[in-house]
Amino acid sequence: MNGPTFTGGANVALKLPERLYRQTLEFYRDTLGLSVEEKGDDLSIVDFGPIRLSLDRVPRQSQPDIWLQLETPDTGAAKRALERAGVTICDEVEPLPEGFDGFWIAAPSGTIHLVDGTAS
Repeated sequence: MNGPTFTGGANVALKLPERLYRQTLEFYRDTLGLSVEEKGDDLSIVDFGPIRLSLDRVPRQSQPDIWLQLETPDTGAAKRALERAGVTICDEVEPLPEGFDGFWIAAPSGTIHLVDGTAS
């Protein structure tokens, strides 16, 4: 592929309906015995080997959803190339911090990906 390069990032988010959040957290922490850092009522981070698995409680979410991270050294070039390829840019899915070098896309399956230039 000519153009920007992408690699898989270490962050995976499991977006969970409120009704499934607690039991999912208990599954990873208590049943599997994985190390979990609770960051409040709506976010826990599971030590999942080389992956940082975020469990996010999402109000009004009807079913679990997986979001993935991609890393690239040039987000501007990446965004232009992805747009030319017909990839949906969907920054409305979740606000990013002020000054963050990245954006959101959707794969053809609908899976959300964070394209992150800060981790490269």
